[in-house]
Amino acid sequence: MSVRRVMGIETEYGISQPGDPSANPMLMSGRVVTAYARSLGLRAAQGGWDYADEAPLQDARGWAMDRQMADPSQLTDEEDPTMANVVLTNGARLYVDHAHPEYSSPEVSSPRAAVIWDRAGELVMREAVRLLNGPGMPPLNLYKNNTDGKGASYGTHENYLMRRLTPFADIINGLIPFFVTRQVFCGSGKVGIGTESQRAGFQLSQRADFFETEVGLETTLKRPIINTRDEPHAVTEKYRRLHVIIGDANHCDVANFLKLGTTSLVLGIIEAGAVTQDLTLAEPVAALQQISHDPSLKTKVALADGRTLTALEIQYAYLEMVQQWLEASYGNDLDAETAETVQRWSDVLDKLDTDPMSAAREVDWVAKLQLLQGFRDRGLEWSDPKLRAIDIQWSDVRADKGIFHKLAAAGRFEELVSADDVAAAVTEPPTDTRAYFRGRALSQFGANVAAASWDSVIFDVPERRAMQRVPMLEPLRGSKEHVGELFDAAGSADELLTALLTPGNGR
Repeated sequence: MSVRRVMGIETEYGISQPGDPSANPMLMSGRVVTAYARSLGLRAAQGGWDYADEAPLQDARGWAMDRQMADPSQLTDEEDPTMANVVLTNGARLYVDHAHPEYSSPEVSSPRAAVIWDRAGELVMREAVRLLNGPGMPPLNLYKNNTDGKGASYGTHENYLMRRLTPFADIINGLIPFFVTRQVFCGSGKVGIGTESQRAGFQLSQRADFFETEVGLETTLKRPIINTRDEPHAVTEKYRRLHVIIGDANHCDVANFLKLGTTSLVLGIIEAGAVTQDLTLAEPVAALQQISHDPSLKTKVALADGRTLTALEIQYAYLEMVQQWLEASYGNDLDAETAETVQRWSDVLDKLDTDPMSAAREVDWVAKLQLLQGFRDRGLEWSDPKLRAIDIQWSDVRADKGIFHKLAAAGRFEELVSADDVAAAVTEPPTDTRAYFRGRALSQFGANVAAASWDSVIFDVPERRAMQRVPMLEPLRGSKEHVGELFDAAGSADELLTALLTPGNGR
C-alpha cells in the first residue's frame, strides 16, 4: 500500500444573488447546473442519475437507520425530478445538493489527480457563472468556501476506498486525533469565531465550529468527526468507502494535495495495524474547536492518558508512524507521489512549527491571515465587516474577482499541477479508474445514456428491446487500459455493448 488509492472530492459551492437576499438558493443552484449542462448539450434533471445502489442510511457500525427517523436531508437515494442533475464527460457529477450546486469529482487514484479534477470543478463553476451573468440577467455569484459567516455551513467531503476487513473501531480510533489536528495545514481560514461568527477573531478552519459529536451517520445536523455512512459504491464485501465530512474547501494546491495524501497514508497505517501510538483525545470536539481558534498553534489539548499536546505535536506523531511503516514495508522503494507526500508533510509541519507565516505559499489559512493582517495593520479590527467581506471575496470563483485567484495569477502560491492539465480535466476523465468508462460513454454516446452513477451506466439503445445497465463495481476496471480500444472500435452504443458482452472484454 502507498499513498495511491481510489479517492475523490465533493464540493458544495456557496451561492448568492447580490442585491436580492430573498433569492431562493435551490432555484439559483438549479440554474447553475442547468446552464452549464445546456452549454454542453446535456440534459439536466431528466433521469441523469441511477439511484439503484444508493444506501445513505446504512451505518458502518452494523445497522441501518429507520427511514422514519431520518432527517429528509439524509434521504439522498430519493430522486427529485425538480432538482437539476447531470453527469459530465469528465466523469464528475454536477447537481443540486442541500440548496447548493455541488461538483463531485470523478474517482481518481492519487492525491495529485484529486487536485487536478477538483480544480477542474472550479472552472466548471466559473463557466456556469459566466453563462448566467449575461446582459440583463440578475447577477449570481459562486464561492468555493464552507460558510457564509452567518450560521450556514456547507460541505467539502472527501471519499477514500478502504479494505472492508479493517474493523471500523480501528478507523475511528486512528482517525479522530488526525482529523482534529490536520486543520493546521488544510484549514482554509475564517474571520469570526462561532457558527454565526459571534466573537471577533480569526480561526484555522471554516468547518470546525459546526461539529457537535465524534461519530454519527448525519452530515448536515449533529455533524460528526467520523461519518459512518456505509455506501461503498463498489463491491460491498471487498470495499468500504470512507466518507469524510470534516474538511475545508482548499484553493492552495499543496494544502489540497496534503489533505488527500496524508489521509490516505494514515488510512494505510490503520489498515496495516501500524498505529503504534495512542493519541486518543479526552474531548475531541472541544479540541477541534480549541485548535481552530488559535492561529498561533500553541494551544495544547488533553489526551485521554493525561498528556497535553499541540496539534503540531500530534501531527508529527502521525508522520513518525507513517515513516516507520513505509520504511518497514518498502525501505527506499517508494513511489514518487508517496515520497513527495511524506516530504511535503514534514516540510509544512516544520514551517508551521518555526513560523506559521512562512507557510503562506502552501497553506490556505496562513495566506488568508497574511492578507488580512495587512488590513489589520492599517487599523481594522477583527469585528470590522470589511474583513468578513474580504474573507468571502477570497473564495469567489471568478478569476477577476476572487482574491485567491488574483494572488495566484501573481505567483503567490506554489502550484503542483499545470493549468493545461486542469483545463483538460474539465472535459476529460481520469484514465485509470472506472470514471474513464463513465466519461467516455457520455462524450461518445451521450444520446444513448439514460442514466449513470458511480457504479453503473444505463444505456437506452434503439436496437435493443430493453435498457442495458452496465455495472462497474470494481473502481479500477473500466479504465482506458480495459475499455479504451473497445470505445475506439465502436461506431455506435450498440456495438460497444456487444463488445462489452463478449467474454474477456472490458469489465
